[in-house]
Amino acid sequence: MVVATDNFPSSNGRSISPNTIIELEKGDPVVLEKYWRKRSEECSIVIRGWEMMSYIGDAKNKVCWYMLPEVERSIRRLHHVVGNAVTHHRYIVVGTGATQLFQASVFALSPSHPSKPINVLAAAPFYSEYQDEISILRSGLYQWGGDAASYQKNEPYIEVITSPNNPDGFIRGPVVKSEAKGKLIHDLAYYWPHYTPITHQADHDLMLFTFSKCTGHAGSRFGWALVKDIEVAKKMTRYVQLSSIGVSKETQTRVVKILEVVCDGYQNFGSMESELFFEYSKRLLRERWEKLWEVIDESKVFSVAKYSKAFCNFTNESSEPSPGFLWLKCEEGIEDCESYLVEKLKIRGRGGKRFGVDSKYARISMIGTDDDFNEFLKRVSNAKKE
Repeated sequence: MVVATDNFPSSNGRSISPNTIIELEKGDPVVLEKYWRKRSEECSIVIRGWEMMSYIGDAKNKVCWYMLPEVERSIRRLHHVVGNAVTHHRYIVVGTGATQLFQASVFALSPSHPSKPINVLAAAPFYSEYQDEISILRSGLYQWGGDAASYQKNEPYIEVITSPNNPDGFIRGPVVKSEAKGKLIHDLAYYWPHYTPITHQADHDLMLFTFSKCTGHAGSRFGWALVKDIEVAKKMTRYVQLSSIGVSKETQTRVVKILEVVCDGYQNFGSMESELFFEYSKRLLRERWEKLWEVIDESKVFSVAKYSKAFCNFTNESSEPSPGFLWLKCEEGIEDCESYLVEKLKIRGRGGKRFGVDSKYARISMIGTDDDFNEFLKRVSNAKKE
């Protein structure tokens, strides 16, 4: 199948040379930039030179003392609007992105004086950075234990459940079958209406969320955890304190403004002139996936698993997920999908081995620029099986 370039028009007229490598290896959510450009005035903030100079955000907060009170209110309000997570009787800990909070979670759940490091597990294909984030500190408290589905040791463990999963977008639950007692971390970075139907309120002991994948503001470096146990929340706060002495108040102030705009849109729906955030984002990603399916269905080189529809309590309709990543499989004859993509098509993805599976797979970002996405479609549609 050969598809003309005109079928995938550039968003700004920028021509991409056939020899230029398209960088789709990272999940940089710039696809949502256009929405925030339209809301520029509403989202602007002014910070005076004398403001927010103290480390302390809220002296009355006995857990996360560096968090501004309005941040906590905004986070609880957002989850109430979306209905994707229980916040009642939960402590909120904020960090410099979900990456720091993941490390804080592992630290908080690990035994303080173990005879040997506790194993941290995730079911393959697992998020490619988990292993490095666990291993880089060479901690005596914890170590990477590999694929949760194949864990057979009768030893305590920490299992990370990523749902929707990164890289493949599927909803997940715990999979460890060991008789040993384990602790769970639920990474819900993509459990938002634009990526997947909101089928229930997540109600787990420790849940991680990130500003970058919720609203697209990756550069702000902000994430939050909903934690049931106050002692776990305090240990997480201690980790953040020791690694960065809290979270930038400038970032927190921006978070409050952005979440206020998102939530106000739904509260004042009748007076809104522009499209609401999650509706806009869902439509944008749905359109990309529809274009992708047209190409993949005709391809003899690549395949992608299909997703089932589910009823979304937020949108009140049934729909398929529109994940932030494409989990691409190269068909028979292509053993290394990552190498094939970059050598034959000048597309840089992230290979399956980084995710604990076969090299026939590669992860491709679906949340980059229009130009890169359209060029990606063109090159994939023109790919021939050799």
